Amino acid sequence: MTNKKLKIAITGNIGSGKSTFSRFIEEAGYKVIIADELSKSILANDEIVKEKVIKAFGKESYHNGKPNKKFLAQIVFNDNKNLSRLELILHPVVIEKSVEMMELHLKKNDIVFLEAALIYEADMEKYFDYVILITADRELRFQRKKKSENYSEEQFAKREEMQISEDEKRKRADFIFNNNSDLAALRQKVNLLFIILQQPLPNKKL
Repeated sequence: MTNKKLKIAITGNIGSGKSTFSRFIEEAGYKVIIADELSKSILANDEIVKEKVIKAFGKESYHNGKPNKKFLAQIVFNDNKNLSRLELILHPVVIEKSVEMMELHLKKNDIVFLEAALIYEADMEKYFDYVILITADRELRFQRKKKSENYSEEQFAKREEMQISEDEKRKRADFIFNNNSDLAALRQKVNLLFIILQQPLPNKKL
């Protein structure tokens, strides 16, 4: 690996374990920008975004100035057209802010990570030096979401349909880490990543 500044994306389909992988990287002492958190913040606080969302989906989209998550989830995750409309509003702002945050971090550091479920769907891969794909068998991913968020099979299937297939992502990713085992095995894959990148582990927690 070169010594240039690195921007690395972490992605994976629903229930793959990408957030856990990202947490292990943070525990190792590296910055991980979480696109989902950034998106939620923008949806809640960006006045221009608010106006566009209300225009697209109605005043019920917000309640007392805060996003009506239940309402938005119901209309977005049951209709691909509505999902696309929301993404057209949010994605450009999220991408712009993500790039800005990465560049700011790299002024004082050599590497930054960004976790996002929709790296490929949002055409974000061009902003990164490498994309890491976390994978797992579909049934295992469903069971994880069922346990952690009480997902039904129907809910899981709808979310899955809105993401590019793992097979397609495998063709495009730079690194692929399978997460069909336990947390200890996933931690070891974080170690392996840093060996490949020739980066130190400043916190030595792994």
